[in-house]
Parts: sequence; C-alpha cells; structure tokens
Amino acid sequence: MDKQQFECFTLSPLDGRYASIKDALGEYFSEYALVKYRVFVEIQWLKFLIENVESDVLSKFNKDNLGQIEAISKNFNYDSFKAIKDIEAITRHDVKAVEYFIGNQLKDMGYDYLISFVHIGCTSEDINNTSYACMIKHGLNDVWLKKAKEFTAVINKWAVEHKNDAMLAHTHGQPATPTTIGKEFKVYAYRFTSSIENIENIKIKAKFNGATGNYSAILTAFPQLDWQTLNKKFVEEYLGLTYNPLTTQIESHDYTCHILDGIRHFNNVLVDFDVDMWLYISMEYFKQIPVKGEVGSSTMPHKVNPIRFENSEANVDMSNNICVGLSNKLPRSRMQRDLSDSSSQRNIGLAFGYSLQAISETTNGLAKCVVNKDKLSADLNEKWEVLAEPIQTMLRKYGISDAYDQLKELTRGKNISQEAIMKFAKGLDVLSDEDRQTLLDMTPASYIGYASDLCDIDL
Repeated sequence: MDKQQFECFTLSPLDGRYASIKDALGEYFSEYALVKYRVFVEIQWLKFLIENVESDVLSKFNKDNLGQIEAISKNFNYDSFKAIKDIEAITRHDVKAVEYFIGNQLKDMGYDYLISFVHIGCTSEDINNTSYACMIKHGLNDVWLKKAKEFTAVINKWAVEHKNDAMLAHTHGQPATPTTIGKEFKVYAYRFTSSIENIENIKIKAKFNGATGNYSAILTAFPQLDWQTLNKKFVEEYLGLTYNPLTTQIESHDYTCHILDGIRHFNNVLVDFDVDMWLYISMEYFKQIPVKGEVGSSTMPHKVNPIRFENSEANVDMSNNICVGLSNKLPRSRMQRDLSDSSSQRNIGLAFGYSLQAISETTNGLAKCVVNKDKLSADLNEKWEVLAEPIQTMLRKYGISDAYDQLKELTRGKNISQEAIMKFAKGLDVLSDEDRQTLLDMTPASYIGYASDLCDIDL
C-alpha cells in the first residue's frame, strides 16, 4: 500500500494528512514506543539489581557481560515488537508479554538463572508509569519543546526586524495609542518563552514501589535492604526521572496534568496570535505572498485566504480538548487502582501532535506574510485623534484639571484632521515653548513611546 492508499484509510489526520507529525512523534508515543520503553525499564531494573543487590543467583552473573543484557533493549526493533505482540496474543497481558520476551532472550544467551529476577518485586504499573514518564520526557524535550522554541525564535526575530514599523493599535477594536509591529510580536515572544519555561520546570515523576505502593513483595524477599532508598536510586539514576515516594498502585499522574495544562496554555497563546494575525491581514496590515498554482477560493480568483492561521486554530482546539479531557481524567482513580487511566494515556501523543501541527501551520502562515508599510502609514495618518492622549497628559503636567474633558470634547467619536490637532496644540499658551513644540512635532507614527526599545529586551 503506497502513501496515498494509506491516507485513504486513516482515522486520524495525524496519521494521514499531517503524517509528518506522526513521523516526528511516533518514536515516542506509538504502541511500538510504549513496548520499547517497557523493555528498556525491565532491562534497567535487571541491571540495577545485578549492580546493587547481593544474591546467590545474581552473583553467578559476570558484570562484565552487562552489555549483552542491555543489548536486548538497545537493539529493540520491529522483530522484537512483533515477538512481544505474538506473546501478548496468548497471555492477553501486555506487560507480562514483555517479561516473557526478555526471559526468552536471556535463555538464548545462556542466562536462564536470571529469568526469575526479571520483573521481580514489580507490578505492571511500575513498568507502565516509568515507560510513560520516559516517553513524555523524551517526546517533550526532543520534539515538542524543540519546535516550540524554534517557533518562539521566529517570533522574536520578527520583533527585532520590525521594531520601528509603527502601527495603529486597536483596543476594543477601536483606534488607540500607536505601537509597532515589532513590539506586539515581542509581547508574544515573551509569552511563549514564559510558557515554555513553566513546562520545563515541571518534574517528570515515576513510582516503583509495588502493587499498592508499599514495597511489600520486594521487601518480603529481601527484608534486610532499604528499598525506599534503592528504588529512588533506580528511578533517578537509571531512568533519569524524579521519584514519587507516595502512591497507590499507580503514579498519580499529577505531573502529566501539569504538562498537558502547560501545553494547553502555550496553545492558547498561539491561538491568540493566530487571531491577531487573521485580523491584521483582514485590515491589510500584512500582505500574503501568493504562491504560484495555489487556489484561494473555488469561485473568487482574487482571494489569498489566511488559511494557515485558521488551520492552526482548529488544531489548537483539538489539542486543547484532549489536554482538558486527560487532565480531568488522569488524577482520578478508584481507591488503590482502576484501569481507566490505561486507555486514556494512549491519547497523550495526540495532545502533543495536534499542538505541533498548530505550531507548524502558524509558522507556515507567517512565512507567507510581509508587512504592508504603506497601509500602516495610511491608517496612522488618518487617526490624528490618537494624539489627544499625549496632549491632555501634557496639560495635566501644568495643573489643568479639565484637560481630559477638553480633549474629549474635541475628539471623542470624531475623525480629527492633522490641522485641527495642530491648531489646538498651538493655542495652548499655558505650555512652555519647548513642550508646545514637542506636541507640534509629534505625529501618530512617532507617538510610540518605548515600543522600539522594548523589542531589544532579552528573553
């Protein structure tokens, strides 16, 4: 089946139309990835026991040969995956199938005596929660955060390049104190950076403490050992995660919810940017570069639609809905454990995937945009009433208590010409010559405060 044939039968656009996202995340959030990480955790646990626990059985093994055992996970491939799935078809238990697979590998290597130590003291959730934690950690760092940072760098670059491009601002949809294209992009760059930092500060946690979180089985077999300390060492030094010492049978998923909430916040900032860009394009503050061969409308040949920003909005909604659904579900489990979280967690990759697609759509949309400086200038020159603010502020400096009301009477709800504003400013005899000249020299395009300088703030 070729690519086009495959796309005909996919249920999720992430598997078909947006397959590049699947290719980027499949290594971390697919069924294959879950099985691969389970094998990794089981092998690391066996390695940990060999290196840290004194046992007549384990002492038979030459530690110089640990590389052979680690190769079971390092060399994991599709054949390994298929072998485990074939076992699962019989056991009807996915984690037990991994245990049996590793046992078969050890037997083939001549290490039959180690088989009893595979999965010893573990419940399935010890393997699953650590596997998901590794999946989330690596998928987050290697793919999502990397892409989010690249996108933020693009926004920041726009901020610097267009820091002096004055633009009429709009509050409540009405003309307001001018700003610059660059400064408004810088606001978004700062927001994206803050959102990323919040996600990076979340500790990815895991538990490894048995059936109901009390270490009971492993403590029974080796009562002389401090398993709280040992298992913390295993999770943090062998798996690179943060240990959660207090759990039921499952890790509580709270950190997962924090990450999903963080992605959702980033998404919401992204869609805020999408909507602003959509509006700026509709106001002709940005032009879209036509691409040869593209069609904007099936009936209106002139159109170049802002579809990338609209597509981003749609994918944000998909990602956010999954994030909310998982954040609502995952923290809740009946007493010491129910299985409802298992099916839910399999959708974590979709939350990441739709967010990545949204970022990609916005990036591609922005790449087709150029600043329309002529339109920016024209709009500024039509709105001299925005200078009512600096004029009334200057009058306040001189103790004129009704300064606001004077300018309100002159400008509110009116389109005021340059001549009218200048005439009013010239008649302000209360001002010093210097302050009056400041107002007379001012234009809507020059009334931007520190907007240009703010673009130089380091993120």
